Amino acid sequence: MGLIAVKTLVFFLKGIYSPVVRYTGLEFLSSVLQAVLYSSGVLISLAYFQRDAFLPRSVLIIDALLTLVLVIGVRLLIRSVFHRLNIYVSSVDKEPTIVIYGAGVVGCQLARSLQNDPHYRLLAFVDDNPDLQQRVIQGIRVYSPSQLTLLHQKRAFDWVVLAIPNLDKARKRQIIESLETLPIVIKTVPPLSKILSGEAAINQIRSVDVSELLGREEILPHAELLGKNVTGKAVLVTGGGGSIGSELCRQIAFLKPKCLVIYELNEFSLYKIDLDLSENYADLRKYAYLGNVLDRNHLARVIQQHQIETIYHTAAYKHVPLVEANASQGIYTNVWGTLNVAQTAIENSVSNLVLISTDKAVRPTNIMGASKRCAELVVQALAALPDSSTCCAIVRFGNVLDSSGSVVPRFREQIAQRKNITLTHRDIIRYFMSIPEAVRLVIQAGAMAEGGEVFLLDMGEPVRIYDLALQMIRLSGLELGQDIDIEITGLRPGEKLYEELLIDTDKACPTAHPKIFCALEHFLAWDKLQIKLEQLLNYIQLNDRQGLVKSLQDLVPEYRTPQQIAGNLSSKK
Repeated sequence: MGLIAVKTLVFFLKGIYSPVVRYTGLEFLSSVLQAVLYSSGVLISLAYFQRDAFLPRSVLIIDALLTLVLVIGVRLLIRSVFHRLNIYVSSVDKEPTIVIYGAGVVGCQLARSLQNDPHYRLLAFVDDNPDLQQRVIQGIRVYSPSQLTLLHQKRAFDWVVLAIPNLDKARKRQIIESLETLPIVIKTVPPLSKILSGEAAINQIRSVDVSELLGREEILPHAELLGKNVTGKAVLVTGGGGSIGSELCRQIAFLKPKCLVIYELNEFSLYKIDLDLSENYADLRKYAYLGNVLDRNHLARVIQQHQIETIYHTAAYKHVPLVEANASQGIYTNVWGTLNVAQTAIENSVSNLVLISTDKAVRPTNIMGASKRCAELVVQALAALPDSSTCCAIVRFGNVLDSSGSVVPRFREQIAQRKNITLTHRDIIRYFMSIPEAVRLVIQAGAMAEGGEVFLLDMGEPVRIYDLALQMIRLSGLELGQDIDIEITGLRPGEKLYEELLIDTDKACPTAHPKIFCALEHFLAWDKLQIKLEQLLNYIQLNDRQGLVKSLQDLVPEYRTPQQIAGNLSSKK
């Protein structure tokens, strides 16, 4: 009885009776070992001093070993039973069977989490390290990547979870491409930075987004360029609620401006970015204005009130088919909105103005692109005026991932709804860049401006949109032709098969930043440009589409309408 009393007391004090058996882990096993050693030590000491009244010490040593084996063994057995029950429930309820790619520290932590979760069934590890292959970790076998196809044939699994959070894009692409032949869903753990900062947990598994695989590895920004026109300055962002504008606001807030003024036409967009900044940058001095860049008086009052030093002009209509169908309003907003911003900036001695432009302004085949080239001409002409103290620059780049008009969110929505993906042409290609990287480069490019330059961002390698759609389908665990199809609808009016960034490809010069190039493209002197703009404005007021096109082509000689392009092709046949 004394032996049982001593052990019961020590086990109680060490908390052996508290843990839930099904979640037995290494910490509990350590506690059991300590409890057995302490209780056995007490009993052996008592036996030493009271030899006649106590059991022999050899019996107590054997008892300690048996206690250790039985206490730990019973709990591990119960834990194993619960684990098997979880697997059975998972298979009955069609819960996903998972293979973890990566048997490192993160992979093992994820495995422990999944093993205790009845909603998942953990099947195996996969790892590139030959020293780990065919070994068993936490009761789970480690396979080589080359064995995955055979493993899927024998024991079909549903998910592969990438548990290597610090993977670079190139390696992640390689792994995913090797998995795309299997009818599985590919998931991933959060980025390592978010795990370490506590923003995300290892077991917060999410789908791999195609945006993580596109483009190149981002390079570190030049800190002195990022802060030059922003830190300690009063900054205004027009169109601050849009895809690019809102990200500009976030990055500017991080760079600690004197104040940030957000100028936005759409009430809900302004509300969202204002709320976002309030939650994440509590010390930021910010001002949110509902306003239209066509309202020059209001714009001037805002600039004067806050003594703005830097302006990023992103407000514009950018949707090609909509601007094509609403030519007058599209041209008026894009051209005269830019004219208002630029002239107001110059009149109020704003130090820096950066116009956000697009690759569609190069040899445009649609009204949106032609209107953006006109906006560029306005900024170039005003920058050349001798009495202007404002340093004006233009930054031109291609498609950004997950912007409001990007194909990626549209494809994602169609896949989620199991609708066929609609694509205008099988061979259409585009350049892509993430919104954060594009904005960082915009800020840095603007800081290098001396006046009137057109900066071009290195967009990486072009992407075939058909291949992009195919990859998104596979990442979702679907099969083309069985679960979903891709419908080719035909090019829309003014849509190109490919985009360009430079009118004259021989005039791109390197800058201090390896991903930013500079060009001094041709433009009209302000007095000549004014006359042509007055003619264009006259056609806008008359809503004369034929006159609009003619006037645009007078301003932008490279502009060709879809009808003209089709006519040229017909004449060559």
